[in-house]
Order: sequence, then C-alpha cells, then structure tokens
Amino acid sequence: MKLKTKLSLLSVAIISQLAFAQQLAIAQEQTQVDEEDEFETIMVTARKRTETLQNVPLSITAMGAEQIEAQKVRSLTSLAVGIPNVSFDDLGTTARTANFSIRGIGINSSIASIDPTVGVFVDGVYMGVNAGIIFDTFDIASIEVLRGPQGILFGRNVTGGAVLINTKKPSDRFEATIRTAVEGGGEKPNFYLMGSVSGALSDSVSAKLTVYNNKDEGWFKNLATDEAFGESKTLMVRPVVTWQASDDVEWIFRYEYQDSEDPGPAAQNHTNGLGQPSMWANYDRDSFDFAVDEEGFSNTESHFFNTETNIKVALGQGTITNIFGWRDFSAESNSDIDSTPQWFFHAPAMLNTEQFSNELRYNGQFGKTNVTTGLYYFTNSMQLHERRDLLGIATGGVAPALTQNGGGNYEVTTAAIFAAADYDINEQWSVNFGLRYTKEKKDVEIASLVRNVNAPCSVIDGTCPFDFIDDNSWNSVSPKIGTSYKVNRSTNIYGHWTRGFRSGGYNLRNTAIDTVNLGPGPFDQEQVDNFELGYKKSLANGRFSAALFHNQIDDMQREVNLADPIAGVVQVIKNTADATIYGAEFDLMYKLTDALRTNISMGYTNASYDSVQFDLNSDGVVNDKDKDLELPRAPKLTYSFGLNHTTEINNWGEVVSRVSYSYRDKSMYTDNNLGYIDEQRIVDAGFDFYSNDGKWVVGLYGKNLLNEVKHGGDTQLPAMLGPLPLGGTFSPLAKGRVYGIELTVNFE
Repeated sequence: MKLKTKLSLLSVAIISQLAFAQQLAIAQEQTQVDEEDEFETIMVTARKRTETLQNVPLSITAMGAEQIEAQKVRSLTSLAVGIPNVSFDDLGTTARTANFSIRGIGINSSIASIDPTVGVFVDGVYMGVNAGIIFDTFDIASIEVLRGPQGILFGRNVTGGAVLINTKKPSDRFEATIRTAVEGGGEKPNFYLMGSVSGALSDSVSAKLTVYNNKDEGWFKNLATDEAFGESKTLMVRPVVTWQASDDVEWIFRYEYQDSEDPGPAAQNHTNGLGQPSMWANYDRDSFDFAVDEEGFSNTESHFFNTETNIKVALGQGTITNIFGWRDFSAESNSDIDSTPQWFFHAPAMLNTEQFSNELRYNGQFGKTNVTTGLYYFTNSMQLHERRDLLGIATGGVAPALTQNGGGNYEVTTAAIFAAADYDINEQWSVNFGLRYTKEKKDVEIASLVRNVNAPCSVIDGTCPFDFIDDNSWNSVSPKIGTSYKVNRSTNIYGHWTRGFRSGGYNLRNTAIDTVNLGPGPFDQEQVDNFELGYKKSLANGRFSAALFHNQIDDMQREVNLADPIAGVVQVIKNTADATIYGAEFDLMYKLTDALRTNISMGYTNASYDSVQFDLNSDGVVNDKDKDLELPRAPKLTYSFGLNHTTEINNWGEVVSRVSYSYRDKSMYTDNNLGYIDEQRIVDAGFDFYSNDGKWVVGLYGKNLLNEVKHGGDTQLPAMLGPLPLGGTFSPLAKGRVYGIELTVNFE
C-alpha cells in the first residue's frame, strides 16, 4: 500500500475519533471547567519537567499510586494486556527478562547484549539490559508509558517507547503502611508481606524505608513429577533519604537491594508451526499442561543506587538536575529448553553486569521559550557464560552426551548531548524542536558455543578461548520538529516528526558455524522515523486522547530464531529489512455518574515489510515470500473496557468495585511466522473497602478470570537433535487465573 493511501486511511480513523470526542464535548459545553478543576488531573514527567497529562504533546498512558495499588500491580507484566498498542511480556526463558513491544516495535530475545526497543527508566535511570527488568513493584508513585520514539530526551534504544517508573519519596511527617496479601488459583498459594515507614529526621532531612517480601509456593503443576511447580522467593529493601539543603537545593538518595530465587521456565512442548509434535511430550497449547525433567532455577541479585540533585537557579527561573545511577546485577539460571521429561537440551547460564550513568540537565523559561538541555554518559560492563547440555537421554540421564560452552565479555560506552525547546508563538500556537547527538562504542570478546564442543570452560573464570574479538562505534543525530495548537482551554492538537535509533552491536550467543554470514556481528544500528498526530480533550467529567502514528524503520534489527539439528536453536541477529508500521490509538476516561466511571481504550497497528535483505523463511532465497511475512510482536488490535463504581456504606467507609476486559490480537513470535503468541482475553475484577478514617483497606480481587493461556515465546525445536527425534516447541507459560485477598493498614 502506498504512503498516500495509508495516510488517507489514518486521516479517516483520526477524524472518526475526533468526532466522537467532540460529541462528548458538545454535550457538556455548558459545564466546561478550567484546567486546574478538571477531572482527576494527572501530572507526568515525560518531557523531564512536571506537566499535566493533557498538556503534553505525546501519546502517554499514566497511572498514579492509587491506581497502581487498586489494580494490584505487582510488576510491569501486570499491565501486559490493556494499554493500547502496548505488550509487556515476560519472555519466560529466564525469570524477569522483559520482551516489551510498543506499536509493533519489539524484540524476542534472552540474549543480554541485545538492546531493547522499549527503554525502562527507574527514577530517571536507564536500565541497560532486559534481564532483571520484571522486578517486583511496591511503594510506586507513578508509571508512565510513552508511546513512540523518545530519542531526544531519553536517548537511544527507545525506538518503540519508554516506561518511566517513579518510586515514592519520604514524607515530612510520620507515615507507615503494612500490607499483606495471599493469592490462590493454582496448585499452591502465593504470599506477600510488605511495608514502609516514612518521616522527618530533622527540619531538612526525611527518610523512608520500604520492604517487600514474596513467597510463591507454586501456581503450576509439573506433570513429570505430579507436584506443584513455580516456587519462588523475593526480598526487596529500599531506603530513601531526602535532604533539603536550602530553599534552592534538594538531594535525594535512593538504594534498592533485591534478591530473587525463581524456578526455571514452565516450558510447554506443543505441536510446532511445521505440524511436528514431539513424541516425548505434546500438550494442547490452550492448556497449562507441561512436563519437564529439569525444573531449573533463576536466581538474581541486584544493587541499585542513585542520587538526584535539584538546584533552582536564577537563569530562566530554572532548575539544574543531576541524576547519577549505579546498578550491579547478577543472575544464574538453568532452563529445560526441550520442554520434555527427557534430557535433550538443558541450558545453564551466568550473567554479571555493572552499569554507571550520569545525566546533567537544565530546564528553564526564557520569555516564550522553555528550554531543556543536558549531557549524558552511560557505561555497562557485561560477562555472559552459557552452556548447552545436550542429549543426556543417550547416557541414561547420567550426564550430557555433548556440551557446548561460550558467551563473552561486553563493554558499552555512550556519551550524548541533547537540547529541546518549546516556543509559544501566541496563546494558541507553539512549536517544539529537539536534537540529540550520541556517540557509542562497543568492545566485545566472544567464545562461540559451537567452537567449544565437549571442551568445558568458563567465560566468568576467564578459561574460554575467544574466537571473535572486535570493537565498533556508532554516531547518531536524533532530531525532532513539532507543533501544538490549543483550540481552547481544554482542547489541544499536536503533531511532530522525530527520529530515533537503536544501537548496533554484537551477539554474545553465537551458535552458528558460519561465522562469516551468520556470526556474532557487528550488526548496524536501526533507524526509526516517526510521524505522529494527536488530539487531547479535557472534559468536565473525563478526558479523551487520540493519536495517529506512522513509523518508517530502516535497517531493522531482528533476532532470527531458527531450529537447528546440531545446536538445538540458532539465533542470528541481522539488519534484515525495512518496514512500515502505522496505526491509531485512543483513551477515554469518563464519569458516567458521581459513583460510576468508565475507561475505554483501543489501539490498531498495521505492520508490513517494505523490503527484505535476509532469508527469513529459510527457503534458500530472498523474495516476496519473505516480504509477505508478518512482523513479530505486532498485534493488530488491542482494546480494553473497564468500569469503576464507588458505594458509600453509612459511617463505615466506601467500597470501590472494578471490572475490566482487555483484548490483544494474536501476534507472530518468530520471523518465519512458524511460532506465534495466542490472542489474549483478560478479565480482571476486584472490590476494595476503604475505612472512613483511612486506616484500613481490605481488597478482594481476581486476575485473568477467564484463565487465558499466554506463552512468553514459541521457539521452534528441530525434528531431530543429533541422531534422536525431538520436535515440538519451547513455549514458557505465564500464570493463569489468580484470585486474592489483601489487607492494608495505614498509621499516621
């Protein structure tokens, strides 16, 4: 479809959405209110300054602390389905590894050296690897989901969007919260105990201590043992100290320690895309049935420290902000990749990463111009060792008949300078400009797994011979040009063009014998040009936002996931194609009565290849058959509908009840379209009783009440592994139906 036709279709879609919003506005034109009195005004930091959600010329979904707590958000995967054009999936190969996608731009990878398309920022600090991103959340002030490239203010590797997680700061008076919950629905219960205490230590210093503990005794059943599977333990401790050194200087010190002991994947083997079942285990993909001989584990530990300094200055009545971050993360795991009760393919791994970052920026107002500018530095050191223990079935399960060892050392250094300006032409029109220059260097030493067959070694201990040593650097210039039009005090229209980049790099998991054509790299950076047109309307009883987007992706990076009779699975990372992704989305929150509120959202994504440079379907040629394949992680349709109702109970308090239905279309998982993720229909519901004195909250809730099956991936396994038949898939399962009760006690 030509660009002109696509834009015409987008125009029809946005006009329909605008007309819908205008009908609501006309119905309320006698009751319009000023912005400060609008329904549930939400403040966001998407442009690195505090603004109202409806005034920011970006497509954003934002949740405050009360909404996060009401929805019982335990991690970002609690929001996996329900935000338009957004998929927050846990890959499942190793616990807490994120494979997020926004507007059809996402990745399928557990390889630590593969940069995300959706950046996650915790208190302003970029998380440099996907591993460990699915962390447990408690005492969170807000979550902001920014759709579309955010390269100007947030840098590279945010071509799909950015997720901003902001933790709560200490209060200047004594506050304490204790919360406990128990969940069921699976084989055994899941227990939570968490709490926080906060208050002033002096006139200028306040502190908060947050502790979170989770003990899950296992939702699944492993049919190989007929016992509960999924036991895990998590401990998180987060002290925060704020120091108001003067009226103009504020310091914030945060430290978070998290230790988790998780199981290996609940790996299901079902008939693969070629119609090949495994003779050893073959289960209905619409069930939670699985059987593995190696239950595995995934143990992680992280230390995260950051400081934030805010200094008010006379220049432009502005603020200088410095955010320093350090994160040390380690993981050790073992996974049953063959997903059968026989020993074919087990995969132990170890990962150590340490990152440092610092951002120094300034924001101020000069007449009609608001300016944000700054410097950014990031470095990440990584050690990855992986082993493949293959064909233990041939030895009677005593030891693997064949092993492969490899991995590598990885060093990333990034430096950037950025500036953004918003100029108010008059009371209605404003223009915005942005520019970021980034230079990135990567150094790598790789030990290919296929070159260390039955030759035990360890990258961590320095005993693996490196067969590939290289370094490379990339420069990028990310511009942005946009405009906003304020129709009236409650209506804004905006449009912009922006360009984002995803870093070039290397594949630390090299399993291809052909290292020239399929080897570890380097692959080049990916470029995304985004055009967005948006509309935001504040209503007396709600708010509405809609956006059209058109993304042109050049040199798309893909991890091509291929079944292999020697290594089991080969993952090749290449710049495979150019593609176009366009679509639309809208959000509506509306108060039907004083007691009843509705939330409606919808997203549509159309993704297609413009040209292909790699044999995606492995038929030996690059042709239209490759071009006609669907892009992975790009569901066409997402939508949700929810109702919240508040009931007063005499002098006792109030009950807030909620129910929501969310839908996400089927999407491809592998580039050859043999593996896919099923469509999702998620129903959540809950009742929360709030006492009048604010001390007690009791909640009853259910998640995924339809018991929908969701797989983190759908990796295709070879028909033969060595001399023995295998077949089927490696498809890690997520939990199904969960119901729980939660008690919160507040002290002041």
